[in-house]
Amino acid sequence: MPNYHAVTKHITLPDGRQISLETGKLAKFADGAVVVRLGDAMLLATVVSQPSSRGEVDFLPLSVDYQEKFGGAGNIPGSFQRREGRLSDQEILVCRIVDRILRPMFPKDYHYEVQVMITLISADRTVQPDALAALAASAALSISDIPFAGPISEVRVARIDGKLQINPLTADIARADIDLIVGATADSVAMVEGEMDEVSEEEMVEAIAYAHEAIKLQVKAQLELAAEVEKSKVKRDYPKYVENEELKKQINDAVYQGAYDVAKSGNTSKAGRKEAFGAIKKPLLAKLLEENPELDQKMFGRYYASAEKKGIRDMMIKERTRLDGRALTQIRPIWSEINYLPGAHGSALFTRGETQSLTTVALGTKLDEQIIDTAMTSGYSKFMLHYNFPAFSTGEVKPNRGPGRREIGHGNLALRSLKKVMPSDDENPYTVRIVSDILESNGSSSMATVCAGSMALMDAGIPVRAAVSGIAMGLVQDKETGEYAVLSDILGDEDHLGDMDFKVTGTEKGIVACQMDIKIQGLSAEIMTAALHQAREGRLHILGEMAKTIATPAAELKPHTPRSHKMLIDKEYIGAVIGPGGKVIQQIQKDTNATVIIEEKDEKGHVSIYASNQEDMQAAIDRINAIAATPEVGETYKGKVRSIQPYGAFVEIMPGKDGLLHISEVSHERLATLEGVLEVGQEIDVKLLDIDKKTGKYRLSRKVLMAKPERTADSNGAA
Repeated sequence: MPNYHAVTKHITLPDGRQISLETGKLAKFADGAVVVRLGDAMLLATVVSQPSSRGEVDFLPLSVDYQEKFGGAGNIPGSFQRREGRLSDQEILVCRIVDRILRPMFPKDYHYEVQVMITLISADRTVQPDALAALAASAALSISDIPFAGPISEVRVARIDGKLQINPLTADIARADIDLIVGATADSVAMVEGEMDEVSEEEMVEAIAYAHEAIKLQVKAQLELAAEVEKSKVKRDYPKYVENEELKKQINDAVYQGAYDVAKSGNTSKAGRKEAFGAIKKPLLAKLLEENPELDQKMFGRYYASAEKKGIRDMMIKERTRLDGRALTQIRPIWSEINYLPGAHGSALFTRGETQSLTTVALGTKLDEQIIDTAMTSGYSKFMLHYNFPAFSTGEVKPNRGPGRREIGHGNLALRSLKKVMPSDDENPYTVRIVSDILESNGSSSMATVCAGSMALMDAGIPVRAAVSGIAMGLVQDKETGEYAVLSDILGDEDHLGDMDFKVTGTEKGIVACQMDIKIQGLSAEIMTAALHQAREGRLHILGEMAKTIATPAAELKPHTPRSHKMLIDKEYIGAVIGPGGKVIQQIQKDTNATVIIEEKDEKGHVSIYASNQEDMQAAIDRINAIAATPEVGETYKGKVRSIQPYGAFVEIMPGKDGLLHISEVSHERLATLEGVLEVGQEIDVKLLDIDKKTGKYRLSRKVLMAKPERTADSNGAA
């Protein structure tokens, strides 16, 4: 008999498919473990929280890890060790969307280490597992005794062929013009991330509302599951903050008005504001320590931060102005420059306020494509965007250990935004890599990356369909009165102190990508709609500023950008061009300094040639034509006479392709010899009349391209 008691609940999706939640069968030593299944896709989510805190931490040490097991998809990893290694970028992105909605759901004074692990243990090619990860994590937390203000869930909402769908089939997502992951509690939306095809604000709000209705059903199922699990009925106890109301009031009375006044002063410098707020905090701390040397400085810091935050937030709501003196809708000053780096194929320097991105574009060949090897997907990507955030950009000292989860997430948002305007493969033969290095940061460096990336692409001469800009929106809302202020182009401090970070990117026509995190419960559709419309105004303003520097893609590539040429050859010639062991194509590349790539598609050989100058390009083209070009009957060629015989001349019409120009086809006149008519090396125009089906020999004519001489009267007077 099995030594487990499984509890299962089901959720029915709008299209009739069922999601199952099961606990009690796997990973029973974890504080909570749930298997979520849709089709053949199965995710195991486990959660463990340490029973004691690690030192005197004053934050939640939460880690969220998501991993896809290759074996669950019937695959073997392509790495050298043939086993799962560090998380892929896609796995890290899933970790982020789960972390962002889970983290605010823990009590603020719960400082015990929590580890959430979500594993794709079985894959289904028709199911996207990222839409199930947060549901699995929340269900595991809900059935545990860990304090948690959930449940929450996330779903994918996509508009396909004009109809909104929840967690659609993988094959259908390619046709979607809206593709969002939405996270929420039963009461309010808390997280949105995704991409769109230049849609309106109203269309986006409609999709989010549709997703929220589906999430409510998933929350209900989790509550029903938890109700049948004994462990979840009593949450574990832990030491709570011991409040000192007298000290709290004393600090609030000493700090609130001063913070309000500093915030209202409109100091435009981040360093200046820090110094002004420090002038309030330092003397107060010294005074309280003098009065009570046993003062709990962590408690002081918590009360001070609360009083300062309230003073700043109240100022914004009441005065309708910002920390740096701007109006609520005002964008910081923008200046930009293109072609800043002469060695890059495209570059742009974009500065908005105290945030600056230096972005480059490099154009490579098909050989430079990124290899994609995950449990769910494999293939190649010809468009990459990498975002770097060095410590000096915020005036800090930190070791450089490569991109973290934040860098990967910000880079992905920018990539999603710009890929929407990239030309088709036929219009753009290049592999494109964009790199954004943040040199200064005070709010929304990911949006600066979008703007700089858009300008750098145009500077590189890539025929993008439109310019893209991005803006980060903030929100400050008074819980008691309901009054609020929506902030355009937020500062770093406004992000920290505010209730929302809503990044929106788009073209002049509409939205192409977004990322929203909400820190409060109960954000209304009215506020969300207002924020989106305010974002549109800011986005268009930024596009206008960008257009002052560059409005359309450069007409020409940079001189040092490799040129490209595409040509088709018959399938039968592919082997001849490549040669045994690749000897022929390697020799062509060595002799011409060009890069030659051949693919077989649609029963044809597709040849891509890349070279740094036209001379090398033409040399490579000629070498390939000499092997693979096929003359066409009826076409006219400029040929070169290679030899002369009594019966005619042999003329080279393509490299390596000679045809016979019979003496009768040289001229309308009857010729006894070609002496004095043609010479070896002479260039003449000829037409290909026929290709012998048996021998493959070419029959040429020169006279058909010449006007016939008019007939003259003969000696008898006959015409």
